[in-house]
Amino acid sequence: MSDTNFPRLLKSEALVAACLSLLPGPGFAATADALLPRNLSPWGMFVNADIIVQAVMIGLALASLVSWTIWLAKTVELARANRIARRRLRLLEGDTTLARVEGDSRGENDAVAQIVQSAAREASLSGDLVDDGYKERIALRLERVEAAMSRRVARGTGVLATIGATAPFVGLFGTVWGIMNAFIGISEAHTTNLAVVAPGIAEALLATAMGLVAAIPAVVIYNHLARSIAGYRALLTDASAQVLLLISRDGGRRDWRISRAAE
Repeated sequence: MSDTNFPRLLKSEALVAACLSLLPGPGFAATADALLPRNLSPWGMFVNADIIVQAVMIGLALASLVSWTIWLAKTVELARANRIARRRLRLLEGDTTLARVEGDSRGENDAVAQIVQSAAREASLSGDLVDDGYKERIALRLERVEAAMSRRVARGTGVLATIGATAPFVGLFGTVWGIMNAFIGISEAHTTNLAVVAPGIAEALLATAMGLVAAIPAVVIYNHLARSIAGYRALLTDASAQVLLLISRDGGRRDWRISRAAE
């Protein structure tokens, strides 16, 4: 081989080596597989998540559905109860008697009607016995009816408080479990490539996001319903006070006796 051809041979070998280095080897194939695009949409992360994390997210989604269902049902119930209570309260505040109001509310099941009927019942049982404890007995009956009606209208709101208090921690449990599985997958893959680490952590964090999505509306709805129920209880208190005022009037008392005697 001549000395003039030697540099050309070196250049050819260097070019071949450079081309071979560009060919995909086993290490490059593994990296390429790790860098393959993965569905990181919320649904894709849910599908690819661990079974425990999936169970947590399903439970949180159901809890959120329960919160909105309670909000809808209680909003309709409170709107109807407030409308009826205001209508009956206007009747109590007018120029009327206990007997007339009792006749108007007879057979009804709303809260103010129950208050009126309970007071009328105690007046009927007392008869002519109008002693010092007469008003106390009426007031005791009215308090019991108010408490029972308040419990009835508040039924179901305790679930909202439970969801608002526990949902973030349930979501955090799903996140911790998912991150544990993500680190286990990292150790098995023998790589810290971000494309390998990120999907598992994102799936785990989705559980925390679901917990907040369930908890925040539950707390807001609970506070809103608590204010609405407090306003409704104030209406019942006003109705009880008006009933006591009717009973304290001698004319209303006599009308009640005459009405009961006519029956």
